[in-house]
Amino acid sequence: MTTPVVLSADRHNGGADGLLASAVADVVVMTSAGGGEPDPIAPLRRIDLRNLGRGVRYRVLVPDRARLDPAVAARLTTLTRAGAVVRTVPRVPASALVVDHGVAVLPARRGRPSAVTAVHLPAVVTTVLELFERVWAEATPFVSAGGCGEAGLTPRERELLTLLSAGCTDDSAAARLDLSVRTVRRMVSDLMHRLGARSRFQAGVKAAGRGWLLERAS
Repeated sequence: MTTPVVLSADRHNGGADGLLASAVADVVVMTSAGGGEPDPIAPLRRIDLRNLGRGVRYRVLVPDRARLDPAVAARLTTLTRAGAVVRTVPRVPASALVVDHGVAVLPARRGRPSAVTAVHLPAVVTTVLELFERVWAEATPFVSAGGCGEAGLTPRERELLTLLSAGCTDDSAAARLDLSVRTVRRMVSDLMHRLGARSRFQAGVKAAGRGWLLERAS
């Protein structure tokens, strides 16, 4: 059996940075902290930006409440602008990150708030990844400040509005966008809130009035 290795999360002592530096293709991150809570998985590290710069794929999952914390939202915006894909859900069940499907990095036991545990055991890595994928499928894309087009929409939101205005149901829109129905419904709710609409019909009228449904000239 592979023995878990406890590492300091401090960048000066290596910690998760050393494992992240070895990433070749893929890093997934989920943190249950939403802002102001200690979690050695949560901080944005310089190595994350370097990895993104050299083409490592990042998917990051955080609680919805992270959107309301200016400092956390700024870190998420930095990640998305660097190329990471960030989503949020009401509750993230655990904190962990997985590097190249080969090692899981978890918070260490109590008494070591700044430490993480590196686990190479395939069963543990697979369990963490399966949990991540289940939650990820139901998550809502994080829209960073300045990350939208002139209309205030991401390309995915524009496509969703176009599908709904064409009469697509939530189920059919979800299938077309390769998202879960729950995610589509949360996106619709968010769009209605941003438009100040009380119904989907009213949201469609307001979106059309703002030119959000018009195709841009090529």
